[in-house]
Amino acid sequence: MEVTKTMKLGFSLKELSLSRCTGDVPGGSSTVELRDSRLVCVEYPAVIKSVDKVLETLGGEQTVSKTFAHPNRRLELHFRPQDPFCHSLYGNRFSSSNLLLRVRRRVRKTDPKDVKIRMDVLGVIGTTYKFQGYIKRLADFQCLAVHSEKGENTSLYDKIILQKPENQEFFEQPVPSFLPPAIFSRLDSPVDYFYRPDVQHQSVTPGQVNKKNVIGLTRARRPNNAIFVSFSDPTVPSECLEAAKQNWARICLKDADKEAEEKLKEMFERRPIWSRNAVKANVNLHPDKMKLLLPVFAYYMVTGPWRSLWVRLGYDPRQAADSKKYQMLDFRIRCSGKHGYSLSDMPVKAKRSALNYSLPNTLNKAVPQPASVMGLPAQEGPSTSREPAPVTHQLKVSGGIILHFPRRNAASSQADVLPAV
Repeated sequence: MEVTKTMKLGFSLKELSLSRCTGDVPGGSSTVELRDSRLVCVEYPAVIKSVDKVLETLGGEQTVSKTFAHPNRRLELHFRPQDPFCHSLYGNRFSSSNLLLRVRRRVRKTDPKDVKIRMDVLGVIGTTYKFQGYIKRLADFQCLAVHSEKGENTSLYDKIILQKPENQEFFEQPVPSFLPPAIFSRLDSPVDYFYRPDVQHQSVTPGQVNKKNVIGLTRARRPNNAIFVSFSDPTVPSECLEAAKQNWARICLKDADKEAEEKLKEMFERRPIWSRNAVKANVNLHPDKMKLLLPVFAYYMVTGPWRSLWVRLGYDPRQAADSKKYQMLDFRIRCSGKHGYSLSDMPVKAKRSALNYSLPNTLNKAVPQPASVMGLPAQEGPSTSREPAPVTHQLKVSGGIILHFPRRNAASSQADVLPAV
């Protein structure tokens, strides 16, 4: 059952006649039925010629509904929805209290002067998405996947976008390099950047503080005693740390653990360099135990051609010519439910994901700042007990910043050139 509300509105148009109202006096006060329908408005930054194309650029009704269900998400607009490399334009969400009016103007053919205007209030707009508010929103830099050869542009979508698992011949075909990043700029509003030095902060508690009396904000790190080597280091270790042997001996209690140890030892004798995924594919061992077993036989390369690989202790890949075949080949596959692979199709879980980055499709709301307790040095004075004097604590709470964006005056707004959709 639809609940209706009444609202009195005053109009000065002599030819205005409102719907569901009879006997109204032109120029006087009239009563209009206000439907209790909550609507969402999208201020589209283009000239609309086709509603279907507009919904397609917004991702469809389902995508708009999902965006509306999350208040901190921004509405994405793709002017080229079929292009997987099209970067989005983002609209911010605002609360509003507007009315959606439907106005009909009827003119009699026999008497053009006989004009009737009929107005219906369809509902209340409580949420509005704006792509151009007080601060202009800009789309990210666009990059087309084309190859220019002999003055003609050739599309590369069929050659670089994986729609299904391919064999080795697909990757060996000659294709121009096209490796655009997920986003070029993380800011979608113009900013006047002034080159100034960083602000130097001074500690509020100068002096030495007894670390035993300081309450930590995070859990203390539990090292696995692995040895990390950079490509620029002059030498490589030949033996593991004694703590690494002790940690593995402490948890190596089952026969399966001893079998995994012998298996890993045989693997590094057969091949000096292994990746973690390759070790997991050959050795059946729990990941937590694998963290403690690998430092016993190998060290971890941090930079260089063999970065993120485990190298046998005492083996220097920079001195051996045969180690060139073990270099790390890092490549990225686009994961998307609409274009290319999905996450469920990946045989190996990605080490990093673009979803972990701070993309401009969401707004981080202000959350209560945690309070940190900092230890202060004890006051000078004798202490009668064996324990050191009690330490006083200072409660330090980070302050918040409230930003206010005023509405733009209609008289001061400038006309923009908008694309047609």
